[in-house]
Amino acid sequence: MDTRSPDRIRAHYEIERDLSDQLRKAPAEERLALYSQLYDALFERVPDHPQMTAGTDEAGRQRDVAGQLGFLRRFLRPGGTFLELGAGDCALSRAVAETARKVYALDVSESITAAARDAPQIEVVLSDGVSVDVPRGTVNLAYSNQLMEHLHPDDAVAQLANIWHALAPGCLYVCVTPNRLNGPHDVSLYFDRVATGFHLKEYTVTELSRLMRKAGFSNVASYAHARGRSVKLPLLATVVLEAVLQHLPDPVGARLARSIPWRWALGIRLVARKTSLRR
Repeated sequence: MDTRSPDRIRAHYEIERDLSDQLRKAPAEERLALYSQLYDALFERVPDHPQMTAGTDEAGRQRDVAGQLGFLRRFLRPGGTFLELGAGDCALSRAVAETARKVYALDVSESITAAARDAPQIEVVLSDGVSVDVPRGTVNLAYSNQLMEHLHPDDAVAQLANIWHALAPGCLYVCVTPNRLNGPHDVSLYFDRVATGFHLKEYTVTELSRLMRKAGFSNVASYAHARGRSVKLPLLATVVLEAVLQHLPDPVGARLARSIPWRWALGIRLVARKTSLRR
């Protein structure tokens, strides 16, 4: 929950919407250079942005990292290579580095990852929003949490393909992202019915699983997560639930999508496997 004043939330919204519109409207040849510039501008102009102030609540940050690890442990290999996309302050990467052989922490913003540059066990990798500049075929587990929604939709398949190339054969990409059916989930939630800030595209399970297969992944699995526990769901069941909700009148479908237990089932936690050697 955002504890800032309504005036500060409004100011954040107006700044973020202005900056994100520049990214939405930019032609493809200009867009990749803009990701880092615009996010650094956002954090400079909104110093009380929740991502910048999260470090002041150390107990809350530890709970968040513990929650992410609780889900990831079933996929992590001790002594393996871990790639976190959208690493932010690298708190999770630091925790994984305690047992991993190698950790890559990738982000578009140099300012938000600055604190991790002195951690010898972590290699910080700056991205243009699409590139994944790590050695190909070396990553045992790739992970992103609240990242896919920040990509321009025209760049999503390209980034997914780059993640596919980074993974070793048989290894996994775990993607956690909000579902657009119970959104918006960025600062525009206070003002709009769809995301208009830096959530350039919020997905459904149906949409994102299709993009993953288009990028080369196979065996896409879906998980529901609530109160620290995760349950693997048949992907088809989630796809059918989404289809039913989207055919209901908008206020009814949105209200159901935000209610428990549907909110738990719709929270996107997709696990995609790389099985082929080449695309």
